[in-house]
Amino acid sequence: MTSEETDGTRSRILRAALDLFAEQGYQRTSLRQIAERLRLTKAAILYHFPSKAHLLAALAEPLVRDLEALLDTAGALPSRQARWALLEGWVDTMLAHRGPLGMLFHDLALVDRGSTYHRLVQIAMRANEIVAGPDAERRDRVRAIQAIAMCSDPVVFMIDVPASVLRGDMLDGACRLLGETPAEVVVTDRTGPVTGAPTGTVAATPDRVGRRRPGRPRSMSPDQVRAARRMHGTGTHSADEIAAEFGVSRATVYRHLEADQDSETVTR
Repeated sequence: MTSEETDGTRSRILRAALDLFAEQGYQRTSLRQIAERLRLTKAAILYHFPSKAHLLAALAEPLVRDLEALLDTAGALPSRQARWALLEGWVDTMLAHRGPLGMLFHDLALVDRGSTYHRLVQIAMRANEIVAGPDAERRDRVRAIQAIAMCSDPVVFMIDVPASVLRGDMLDGACRLLGETPAEVVVTDRTGPVTGAPTGTVAATPDRVGRRRPGRPRSMSPDQVRAARRMHGTGTHSADEIAAEFGVSRATVYRHLEADQDSETVTR
């Protein structure tokens, strides 16, 4: 079997596993059922994935990898910038993976205590430290943990809410909890600025929470661009669906996809 054939079989197994996990749950899905759906033997599945936990870890890998990249980016910034880069990037990363991984979120605890488990623990600890800031007291650390939860759990429990709306609501909650807003974000409710917002901020409606000020078209972060290219490359999302996920225009999505194609052409 060639490496290309091996990669193709592995991808088919992952897709079938994801479908079955969505249909009947992780615990009720067996390796034999996955094999039967693909008309493979159980031994063929075990060749690629020694256990069902390894399958789950492989499905979680894109999310874990993107969160690690986010931590590296945010961790290099000054404290307050790092906090909001982390929180906004966390929301965007969770939303980027809400389709295939949302229903797996609660099953990640079932991953064996191997490398994926330890990476998830390290991600959580580093994220909490960045949000809490240097020399954080107990209450600051508690709020940091709460803020991360605000930027995670709604993605799983409110899967029917449009990404652009949910993004604003989650960042609004984090701003209210921490009593501050990032410099480029305006947070208000329908009656005026949110308590704790910096003096002199311009009022905006709730659907503008988490977006940049008018006059500056919303762009995509490097993590979002990478996620969008993966979504488009796998054929699971159209440009319109990707634009809706990240709250940007279709033209913005096409600009980044075309830039990727141009880059590939140059390197050939």
